[in-house]
Amino acid sequence: MKQKSIVPFLVFRYLRFNHSQPFISIAALLAFLGVSIGVMVLIVAMALMNGFDKEFERKLSIMNYPLTLLPNLSQKISQKELEQLEKDFPNLLFSPFVQTQAIAKNGQRMEGVMVFGIDFQRESKLNPVFNEAYEAIKISYFDTYEAQKEFDTFDAIIGHSLQNTFLLDNQSPLMLIFTQLNPNAISISPTMKRFEVAGTFNSGLVAYDKSFIYTSLEALQIIKDLPSDLYDGIHIYSSDPHKDILILKQAIPHSRIVGWWEQNGNFFAALALEKRTLFIVLMLIILVASLNIISSLLMTVMNRRREIALLLTMGANAQEIKKIFLYLGNLIGISGIIVGCILAGIILFLLSSFPIISLPADVYGSDKLPLELSLIDFLMILVGSFVIVFLSSYYPAKKATQINPLQVLRNE
Repeated sequence: MKQKSIVPFLVFRYLRFNHSQPFISIAALLAFLGVSIGVMVLIVAMALMNGFDKEFERKLSIMNYPLTLLPNLSQKISQKELEQLEKDFPNLLFSPFVQTQAIAKNGQRMEGVMVFGIDFQRESKLNPVFNEAYEAIKISYFDTYEAQKEFDTFDAIIGHSLQNTFLLDNQSPLMLIFTQLNPNAISISPTMKRFEVAGTFNSGLVAYDKSFIYTSLEALQIIKDLPSDLYDGIHIYSSDPHKDILILKQAIPHSRIVGWWEQNGNFFAALALEKRTLFIVLMLIILVASLNIISSLLMTVMNRRREIALLLTMGANAQEIKKIFLYLGNLIGISGIIVGCILAGIILFLLSSFPIISLPADVYGSDKLPLELSLIDFLMILVGSFVIVFLSSYYPAKKATQINPLQVLRNE
């Protein structure tokens, strides 16, 4: 009964503002504010990092496709193999493609591009960025009351950035110079073909919008002199690419299956390293704030030496004295953590609901801050904060139990 009454009583008593030693109370208040701000900043920063990571991951997985099937060496993939894949894996979506490098030229401007020959109908089911452009073209070009007209063989859908670079409009001509060489009477010259811009796509990533061009399968098969039933590869959509890539590798060992994450491994490794570094640096804010907890508790112990000595002589044991200061430090730190979480929740709500901060859409692909706080990161923040607060309270609490009551009472 004694243990239950004396510990909470003294904890709340020591929390009151000390008029005789105001620096002790000020140090405790600074510790509380430091922990609150540290937790708040850490949660908001992790939400921003996760948001940007997920946004880049989503866009890169779209433009690079979840899985890509490529033949070995100089081989091609046949229409028969495509039909067999569709039969064996009805849960996946397939879009064959032919690809080549080219130089896009308009006037004096030139840009290196990657040209994909695709089946527009199949591709629109895999790639939501392409599908958005494809649907917009159908709405603007075709009368909804008439039968749908097919695209011309040499129509091209280009990226928004390339359109701005060349100042092109819909139905504008675009010259493409391919790496395929054609012999003539004097020498060998590269293949050149004029395409017509049918529409534009906008992935939000400038590098892809400036270097990707989509046209029909027939166009590139003609330019590369390929039969109509042979392809350079197959784009594959999977809702669980990490699992399906293993199944596909076992089913077709003679071909290469590349996941979107394998094509951007260095980029995501850098993002993961940046996220870990940011977490450690911001956790130092909480660590610095915990030093105020240590200093506040040590000053309280030194200021209450006589009271501690009297408690020990009146029957209080060392365990009770330790609990008083351990609970006192934890109460300051944990209340700071709770307030920091509340403040972070308010800030995240405001940032996600109102256009407080605007981003350049041409750089980040969106003018809104992408926010996503994962449960694992949130739990890591809480666990790390609790550990720091507990360790900061433990040393002063242990120091309080080492007071010699006889020596203190004799000297004071």
